[in-house]
Amino acid sequence: MPTQTEEALTIEDEKIDRKTGADPKVTAAPSVPTERGRSRAVKLLVLLALLVAAGAGAKQLWDYFDSFESTDDAQIEGHLNGISSRISGTVTAVHFENNQRVTAGEVLVELDPRDYSVALEQARASMALAASQLTAERPNVPIVQTSNESVVATFQANISQAEAAVDQAERDYESVVADLRQAEANNTRAQADEARYRGLVEKEEISRTLYDQRLADARADQAAVASKRASSEAARRVIAQRQASLLAVRTQLSEAIQNNPRQLQLREATVQMRQANIAVFKSEVDQAGLNLSYTRIVAPVAGIAGKKSVEVGEQVRPGQQLLAISQTDDVWVTANFKETQLKRMHPGQKVSVSVDALDRKFDGLIESMPGATGAVYSVLPPENATGNYVKVVQRLPVRIRLKRDQSGLDLLHPGMSVEPVVYLRQVEP
Repeated sequence: MPTQTEEALTIEDEKIDRKTGADPKVTAAPSVPTERGRSRAVKLLVLLALLVAAGAGAKQLWDYFDSFESTDDAQIEGHLNGISSRISGTVTAVHFENNQRVTAGEVLVELDPRDYSVALEQARASMALAASQLTAERPNVPIVQTSNESVVATFQANISQAEAAVDQAERDYESVVADLRQAEANNTRAQADEARYRGLVEKEEISRTLYDQRLADARADQAAVASKRASSEAARRVIAQRQASLLAVRTQLSEAIQNNPRQLQLREATVQMRQANIAVFKSEVDQAGLNLSYTRIVAPVAGIAGKKSVEVGEQVRPGQQLLAISQTDDVWVTANFKETQLKRMHPGQKVSVSVDALDRKFDGLIESMPGATGAVYSVLPPENATGNYVKVVQRLPVRIRLKRDQSGLDLLHPGMSVEPVVYLRQVEP
């Protein structure tokens, strides 16, 4: 059954045929449906092509936006070196101003050096005194060693002499004892003769004179025995005395042998003490020299000076910060990406960094991934367990290192805002 559209087309064709005088039954009615079919097919093909192109474009657009991650929460970072005084003193000169570019080793501030020069001279004088004391003490070691060897040799000689004296006393004692034995024998014979002669004189068989002679001989021999006995006792005491002297010398030798190394060690310890004193005074000289060098405060790194807080005539103290130097030759980018953006990030990926102040881009690489969120690194990190918890997407600081040998790197300063774009697939648009 024909549709309303087909009926409308048929009526329209009949009207045209009436105007032209053609018979509608004779005209090319069969070609009209064919042309309409072709028109519809072309429209469908065009629509299909448009749909395919739109799908391909949407896929390419999706792939493009899915190939990178970016953030505007990023800035240039760098080393900010605080310069402070290591000693106390009065400022005599200041050689820099804020925003002035300085080089490593350049003198920035000078302090009054006179007090520290005097301290250095005092330390040097003390070290010289300690060196002279060491020079005076050092020869005592060989002197004591030689003296100790001489004392030992003397005592050994004394022992030999004392031993010889003991031997001589013992021989003398033996000689005296032999004389005593002889005297006792003579006395025994003389006493026997006196007794025999006394009996003969009583019988008047011999003369009184002969008896008196025998009596005198007996008494003389008896006195000789007493004398020899006393001599033997004295000789015995001489032996004891010589033995005591020998023991004393041996004791002195033993003490010398034991004490000589101790005396030598004492002298050596004194020398070592003098050497230690020199080391102490040398350290004081070195410290005084360092303190004197600290009166000239120099820039440890190259950069731009700022935060100046020192003037001529000011009294500074150790640890007081005088200025800060921003190292512009070593900068990087800290980009705070959302935690949902880090899924496919890793070190080594290419980064394009747009700098707001310069309206230009720099190439870089992800140097390292963060160890914690920025909130955890803050002074007062959140404690979600202590209150009402509200989930917030956290940001994590990613460190981006700019490639070397790019023009314009010297124009980057810490704190400048940037917009990094991390290419996740390593394909730049």
